[in-house]
Amino acid sequence: MSRPPSEVQEHPAEVSSHPGVSRWFRLALVGVSVGALAVVGLRGRLPDPGEFIAALAGAGYGWVAVAALLQVVSLAAFAFQQQRLLDNLGVRLRVRRLMAITLARSALSISLPAGAAVSTGYAIREYQKAGVSRRIGAASAVVSGLASIGGLTLLYVVGGAGVLARDPDTYLSWRPLVVVAALAGITTAGIVLGRWFSARPRRTPAGPSAGAVRDSRAGRLVIRLLGSARGAWQAGAGLRVRDWAVALAYAAVNWLTDLLCLAAATRALGLPVGVTTLAGIYLGVQIVRQVPLTPGGVGVVETALVAGLTASGATAISAAAAVLIYRLISCWLIIPAGGLAAIALRRATTTRPE
Repeated sequence: MSRPPSEVQEHPAEVSSHPGVSRWFRLALVGVSVGALAVVGLRGRLPDPGEFIAALAGAGYGWVAVAALLQVVSLAAFAFQQQRLLDNLGVRLRVRRLMAITLARSALSISLPAGAAVSTGYAIREYQKAGVSRRIGAASAVVSGLASIGGLTLLYVVGGAGVLARDPDTYLSWRPLVVVAALAGITTAGIVLGRWFSARPRRTPAGPSAGAVRDSRAGRLVIRLLGSARGAWQAGAGLRVRDWAVALAYAAVNWLTDLLCLAAATRALGLPVGVTTLAGIYLGVQIVRQVPLTPGGVGVVETALVAGLTASGATAISAAAAVLIYRLISCWLIIPAGGLAAIALRRATTTRPE
């Protein structure tokens, strides 16, 4: 029996207008896409499935729980850093909301091409929904990015100094030191230039060519973007030294706990790799993952970690199992958690009383 024409016409409209269906469909689509990328990226890079599963089954799950806890602390350190930065810039947000934003933006950064840029844009929009101006949100992003570089630099400078103090004859490769020096230079230059531009009076270009640029649509867009970037940069660079020190400390904790998460995963499989060696492998992987070959470094990060661990004496099977545990905790499980956090944030925004 066929339906009346009115019922046939109304049914699609009812389904398409339901916001929950659309949100869950997009979330499922992202999950399927990321899973497909993982299969393609890891194809041919894992050992025999039977031996691999046996290695996972024999893992020390107490260490796996420690790894999961350390990853939670890593995410919380980033959320607390954001709260402190926004507070120093004149805005107060709850840690609970910032933790949800951190989860959601982390999921975007991991799962999308150019994920870091998309993640930053998403965070700024969520800050605006919470009453933060775009200038302050962008300033927080600038400071957070520089603090992240500085935090990684601080971690390796302190760690290297500790190793040399314990054993002055220890050989440290000069290549990571060059990278650390370059990171420190970038961070320092960003802060110094921001303070210098803050002290200079703002000048408006004069002359017919400048007027033509301002009258064009593209010129106005460029001027607006440059003005926004300059304002964010100056606001961030104008923070007190103490504020920068706190941001760097939180960033260092964020990196350190992520490194210790990897260390706990290797301990769960009983890998014969020391923390000093593991730190060198970790730094190399962080350098490699800055080249956005795949979303979240899928395939690239896993291959680099397994190669580094096997070169340090681990078997291919145990190294792959440890890397899988680490990536599940620090990457793959964050994607659904971030999706749920994004949905919760959206519902909180739509149900907020006017």
